[in-house]
Amino acid sequence: MKYVGIIKTVILFLAIAVEHAYAVEPPAPVLPVPSENQLAWHEMETNAFIHFTINTFTGREWGYGDESPTLFNPSALNVDQWISTLKETGFKGVILTCKHHDGFCLWPSKYTEHSIKNSPYKNGKGDIVKEVSDACRKYNLKFGVYLSPWDRNHKDYGKPAYITYYRNQLKELFTDYGPVFEMWFDGANGGDGYYGGARETRKIDSKTYYDWPTTLNLIRSIQPQVLFFSDSGPDIRWVGNEKGYAGETNWNTLTPDTLYPGKPGIGNLLNTGSIDGTKWIPAEVDVSIRPGWFYHSEEDAWVKTPEQLFDIYLTSVGRGAVLLLNVPPDRRGLIHENDVKSLQGFKQLLDSVFANNLAKGASVKASGYRGKSKKYAPKNLTDVNKETYWATDDKEHTGWFEIDFGKRQTVSYVLLQEYIKLGQRVKSFSIEAWKDNKWQQISKGTTIGYKRILKVDPVTTQKIRVNILDSKACPVLSNVAVY
Repeated sequence: MKYVGIIKTVILFLAIAVEHAYAVEPPAPVLPVPSENQLAWHEMETNAFIHFTINTFTGREWGYGDESPTLFNPSALNVDQWISTLKETGFKGVILTCKHHDGFCLWPSKYTEHSIKNSPYKNGKGDIVKEVSDACRKYNLKFGVYLSPWDRNHKDYGKPAYITYYRNQLKELFTDYGPVFEMWFDGANGGDGYYGGARETRKIDSKTYYDWPTTLNLIRSIQPQVLFFSDSGPDIRWVGNEKGYAGETNWNTLTPDTLYPGKPGIGNLLNTGSIDGTKWIPAEVDVSIRPGWFYHSEEDAWVKTPEQLFDIYLTSVGRGAVLLLNVPPDRRGLIHENDVKSLQGFKQLLDSVFANNLAKGASVKASGYRGKSKKYAPKNLTDVNKETYWATDDKEHTGWFEIDFGKRQTVSYVLLQEYIKLGQRVKSFSIEAWKDNKWQQISKGTTIGYKRILKVDPVTTQKIRVNILDSKACPVLSNVAVY
């Protein structure tokens, strides 16, 4: 009997050896690919921007830099209300305007007097950056910062001394306020301002003045995990507009060699990305819930409706980007009731539309799959596991898969996701429904990327088919959902 156990062990060993000998290799990555931090950022999907500073109390969008800190005086500020509202309505992270172009700082920076320490708020003892970062930790939201490179208040703006000032303030933010997931800076650079009492226009060379490589390396030395957003990255790019949409063709890749924050005439490139880009620099869609970025009471009736926010979701997250929705607190220091109501309605819409995935566990078949290995079989598309995927053989850059619901269902949305750990591949696809005993096209598109959501005219059908028409390499899709 003692030999039986030995024989079983040998057989098992041989079976494992045979399996490894004939294992089907996974597809080679199509470079570039996202970093782990970029992957985590993609999965956040919806983040909030908070514009709140001296402009909230002056009615301006861009402060001139000569505003007295005594104007900053919220009557009932409650940061917990901001962050709990955002948490309850589905946001995963918050980016705070710590300093806008006017130079007023929401923390008691030791490098300037133009800050909250000289305001009536908490008798000069307040620190809204700390309040927001603490509340984000309380509600398990990630915390990010915006620090305007342009400063219309500082006397040295345009001179080398200002760069030292700017870096010193970044050291404060990245040393004293806990982990920061994203640093946001834009291309507003130079122009007229107060400049410490010297009312004048100052111009800078935005390509060279800030010496961004040195500045970003400084921040990375303090917090290596941070992702940097600007027009051209290096980690996240602007989408080229502030209207709430990414390009219907949206490549996550870009070649940044000749790009810099504030470079004119690159809006279309930023909107679509570049099919042959050398770096993974995905798009972020920044848009405000109101016409302005700061609160203005005259805009209380112009808050975007839940339906408008849902449409923005489809043209941002639904096109493979991350949505950064600005929600500006009012002069009380609260998110206004109209904004709260709209955010709640938006969350209810998302939850209702995407409540019942008709594809979950449905029958799937495909034109083929990689090496006939179950590791790459079409059933991986509907198992709701982001780490499994359907892939074809290397030579196959096209293919199709068909989902059978088992009975007739009404289809209004189709969601597709590539396995972007291996790069972005799909260049064009179409979607068909089985209707009147034949396949009829109901939608088509170009890129997929992290996520693509297609709204279709409602169609009642038992099965749909997705055709990959062209791809940079063998297609690799991790998920399909139907609603």
